Amino acid sequence: MLLQSPPPDLKTLRRQLRTARRALSPATQRQHARAVASHLQRHYPLRTARRIAYYLARDGELDPQPLRERLGERRHLWYLPIIRPFQPPRLWFIRYRLGEPLQRGRFGLLQPRHCRHPVTPRFLDVILMPLVGFDATGQRLGMGGGYYDRSLAPLRTRQYWRRPHLLGLAHEVQRVARLTPQRWDVPLAMVVTERGLQLPAD
Repeated sequence: MLLQSPPPDLKTLRRQLRTARRALSPATQRQHARAVASHLQRHYPLRTARRIAYYLARDGELDPQPLRERLGERRHLWYLPIIRPFQPPRLWFIRYRLGEPLQRGRFGLLQPRHCRHPVTPRFLDVILMPLVGFDATGQRLGMGGGYYDRSLAPLRTRQYWRRPHLLGLAHEVQRVARLTPQRWDVPLAMVVTERGLQLPAD
């Protein structure tokens, strides 16, 4: 059964969806992550991408690590987001090699200890994005901080900036019937769950 949005507000909806994804057992979480990796490993934008941003899963988020393991390191450079230390707060992305040390950043998020050579989103080919909820039109409900939306704002015009390809990763329990888009929202190219790839509906 799909949750309705808002029920009655986005704060409540976020709490419901985060509770739903946290309620998935560790075994189910791993199964879903492997299924998403299987769906995406042959996806054309990922196979041809050089620079891919991902995230370290927490709080029940769909874990992209199995996808990184399948795609490997030889043809792809992997990046993690950090919140840049300036106003307004936006994201930078730092290249991360497995095994490099991590530290707690803002909000307790793990990030690379080094911050050498940060890049902005336009230098990336693909961004794998976490989300709290999503609908059939490709609208994404995030945590509410707006960091991705502010960082990706130039994509709303797309006149000269064709990259990156935005892929949302989620569990099916995070699907809602309808999200009301805000003027600052940046829609996703696709959402991928354990059931497969979903292109935005009109």
